[in-house]
Amino acid sequence: MSLETVWLVLLGLLLAGYFVLGGYDYGAQMLHPLLGSRDGGGEDGQESQDGQDDQEGQEGRDCQGGQAAGRTGGNAALDAIAPFFLGNEVWLVAFTGVLFGAFPYLEGSLLSGLYPLIVAILVGLVVGNAAVQLGGRARSVRGRRRWNALIVFGGVVPAVCWGLVVGLLLHGVPRRADGSFHIGFGDVFSPFVLACDVTTALLFAAHGAAFVALRSAPVVASDARRLGTALLRAAGAAGALPLLLTLFGAGASMENRATSAITVALFAAALTTAWWYLSHGHHRRAFAATCAATVLPVVLVGAGHYPYVLISSSGPGMTLQQAAADTASLKILIAFGVVLIPVILAYQTWSWWAFRGRTGRRHPSYF
Repeated sequence: MSLETVWLVLLGLLLAGYFVLGGYDYGAQMLHPLLGSRDGGGEDGQESQDGQDDQEGQEGRDCQGGQAAGRTGGNAALDAIAPFFLGNEVWLVAFTGVLFGAFPYLEGSLLSGLYPLIVAILVGLVVGNAAVQLGGRARSVRGRRRWNALIVFGGVVPAVCWGLVVGLLLHGVPRRADGSFHIGFGDVFSPFVLACDVTTALLFAAHGAAFVALRSAPVVASDARRLGTALLRAAGAAGALPLLLTLFGAGASMENRATSAITVALFAAALTTAWWYLSHGHHRRAFAATCAATVLPVVLVGAGHYPYVLISSSGPGMTLQQAAADTASLKILIAFGVVLIPVILAYQTWSWWAFRGRTGRRHPSYF
């Protein structure tokens, strides 16, 4: 395996980690208004011994109509992601660093060609992060509604834009002779790219629902489970359209068709498995299956196009050797990778262990 391939695998690993961890953040934000303002009981899904008192207290909070709701069950989806929220973005930062350092020529083409989508993703991240952290400070119903709308905006916009990026990379971009490209209206809103976009957005929403079901108290987990199963069915239906378009010659341009076919089959299997486990209340297994489903689009782009890293719809694509930095630079960067990945994995492992279990009595409301 060449040094360029090693760095490509590392780049894919970081993007896949971001899709898994950032994906459920986006999904939880999108579903936040749909999960109700109910607190479902005690730690780890067990009903509290003083359940009657909890129910009466909750009725009192609901009757107050206002300020306490944002601090209790009204933030059910946000409480699920709260301990990991900003920490998940480190995978995107690390991905960007590897892209800049190890693949400068690919970075130059992508940033200039996908500039509008990248800016939209960053705007969504900033607005969503601010809204999630400041929404609990609202003192009126109108104020809470505005913050909730911004929270949903911060989940929908990155999910939709990443879906468009995946669709464009699978379909191919209009790359010029000098290596640059510019996406137009027809490129972004082609049937194949839009179908990939809808599939990705629904997948992130279902992934967020599975995570909320895993982390939340029983009542909220039940709501999340119902939403998640419906979203997984919708994602499966939407995902069939890009496949049909590809079969009829109007979809993806894949170099490795056998690898691509296997990856698509695994994606369908992951969606089906997640739907079955979630509908039967096996939240851990369902979340593991949605994690696999969010990783597979990254695998499809990388392994399906190899040895190309960028497929062109109007000329020759960019190969791995053309995109990568020189061998001396890649060797110097190895120290960065050797230190970075273990640190990120150690941090994520520690945070998941420290904040394990369901929200409620074990963990307070953070927002």
